[in-house]
Amino acid sequence: MSSKDVDNYLKGATALQQKTLSEIRRRLLEICPQGEEVISYGMPAIRENGQVVAGYAYFKNHLSYFPHSSIVISNLQSELKNYKSSKGGFQFGNDELLPKTLLKKLVVQKRKLNKEKLAK
Repeated sequence: MSSKDVDNYLKGATALQQKTLSEIRRRLLEICPQGEEVISYGMPAIRENGQVVAGYAYFKNHLSYFPHSSIVISNLQSELKNYKSSKGGFQFGNDELLPKTLLKKLVVQKRKLNKEKLAK
């Protein structure tokens, strides 16, 4: 899997979704400069040291972010109060850019969990 696979995935989205997700992708790669782009669970993801730290996807009427951990969602519940969330992720509008500060918090939380997992 590679950046090319992510490019191909994004081609299936609407122009507006592509624009928004491309910017989120850019921001995540800026936050994770050593990260590798992959497809995980059928969606684009960023992987560091063999562990996914962030995932995102498009759907018919919204976009979603998936940290690949319910713990991250529950730990940042107050930060995510304006989003429709589930155990594994949260939704946002097709034209809604997630703030870079929020993306950083999500990635930091997931890195922490990945580090704890590896330490066991």
